Amino acid sequence: MKKLLACTGALAALMALAPVSNAKAADLTLCWAAWDPANALVELSKDFTAQTGTEMKFEFVPWPNFADRMLNELNSGGKLCDLLIGDSQWIGGSAENGYYVKLNDFFDKEGIKMSDFAPATVYAYSTWPKGTPNYWALPAMGDANGWFYRKDWFANPDLQKEYKAKYNRDLAPPKTWDELKETAEFFQGREIDGKKVYGAAIFTERASEGITMGATSALYPYGFKYENTPGKYDMEGAVNSADAVAGLEMYKAIYKCCTPPGYTDSYMGEGLDAFKSGQVAMMMNWFAFMPGMAKDENVGSKTGFFVNPSAKVAASTLGGQGISVVANTDNMDGALAYIKWFAQPEVQKKWWSLGGYACHNAVLNDPGFKDSQPFAAQFLEAMGGVQDFWQEPSYAQLLQAMQKRLHDYVVADQGTAKEALDGLIQDWTAIFKEEGKL
Repeated sequence: MKKLLACTGALAALMALAPVSNAKAADLTLCWAAWDPANALVELSKDFTAQTGTEMKFEFVPWPNFADRMLNELNSGGKLCDLLIGDSQWIGGSAENGYYVKLNDFFDKEGIKMSDFAPATVYAYSTWPKGTPNYWALPAMGDANGWFYRKDWFANPDLQKEYKAKYNRDLAPPKTWDELKETAEFFQGREIDGKKVYGAAIFTERASEGITMGATSALYPYGFKYENTPGKYDMEGAVNSADAVAGLEMYKAIYKCCTPPGYTDSYMGEGLDAFKSGQVAMMMNWFAFMPGMAKDENVGSKTGFFVNPSAKVAASTLGGQGISVVANTDNMDGALAYIKWFAQPEVQKKWWSLGGYACHNAVLNDPGFKDSQPFAAQFLEAMGGVQDFWQEPSYAQLLQAMQKRLHDYVVADQGTAKEALDGLIQDWTAIFKEEGKL
């Protein structure tokens, strides 16, 4: 990934002063990743076109290339995107470099209130500096890392009896990482329906963000922190605490004991393939894929969902994104009109019904929400304990350092968990020193 600081101050200033559009109303391009929710957004946006006459165009990039493609677009001052649904971790750099339009005045003018959206999503997707009332995006797509499981296998009477005899508890979705490991071990190498199966599909991908998003799903519940004091970059004893070491050791243990053969560079797509083909009993993946899985003609009726297991605390790795107006747009009026339209409660309700994860309280607080989908209650629970990666301007460098350290330890079997996390502190310290923050 390219460093988000590539733009000079002069270029950032010019981008921030980009002129109001002279483009036709029929020309508005929204950029995002290529995945199931993007297809739902295309369907939803037909209503915007019908109401305004604005033709919506879409640029969807596969996840492994999404960050490179979009960060390069922003760094170069390109004009591809009028609207961008960008990852939460891009907020810091995009705000400081003038890539996104600050939306406070627009929100005030149009009566759009951040208090109408789930607090965790406002904090993660919209604010910079973090937690301040400075808004650079509207919460668009709530998401967290969760788990899928073969509920037909879990309900098998013979397997239930064997599991109960071995572990003295029912075969059910695991609530802790210890239970997750034992359940994965129970299924590993077992023959079901005449086919050898494996315990779990987890994230191990090296190039973009995969293994970081996977390993933090263990690290956060065990007590990993980025800093001892928020905003102080004091990482010693937080990143490499004894609890953090235990969490990383657990993630490696599950990788070594219970994943399919050759599972060394796998992320969302590989996990979905393994689960749909009946290779694994459980799969780590984003809530974003649950609507599609629930409707899958082959395994939909056999699939259940559970929240990321706990350890010392209940915690889930945050996914999801906000929608921002790109400061370099030639259609400022059209882009802002889309934000206003998308923020409406009725639009948010339809967004949820189509397979998007609305962040609006009118949706999430509806009495019928928990029963509206087989994963809705779990989504609410997960979003109550989400934690996110650094949202610093140097996000891309910070991420690549963690990707390497984690992959070297978990997959390449180099060194210890403590050595990996100690090395990560060294990497991150050098990055923050270069930025003048240490």
